[in-house]
Amino acid sequence: MTIKMYHNPQCSKCRLTLELLQEHGKQPEVIEYLSTPPNRQELVEILSMLGLKPRQLMRTHESEYKDNNLDDESLSVDDLIDAMIRIPKLIERPIVINNGKAAIGRPPKNIEAIL
Repeated sequence: MTIKMYHNPQCSKCRLTLELLQEHGKQPEVIEYLSTPPNRQELVEILSMLGLKPRQLMRTHESEYKDNNLDDESLSVDDLIDAMIRIPKLIERPIVINNGKAAIGRPPKNIEAIL
């Protein structure tokens, strides 16, 4: 099965995570999620694999989070998922998926648990 990595080449943690995968002899399918964001089904599956709620996968310090009032506790799960699809910059990174498991590479060593 192919390892997938949701990646932002401008992110140092993404680059370090990619290097770590390569050190383990893995060549992931790299998805630059800012230009090719996950669709609703993929995002729901990622959240399930990570055991997280949508807001826990969001970069809450980004200006887009505040500008779109995403801290509003009345927003539904669907509202938050829609926001991440619409504004992929809000999605925490990097995300690595392997054999039905996922990990966030913050720190990069986190991904070793799913290899």
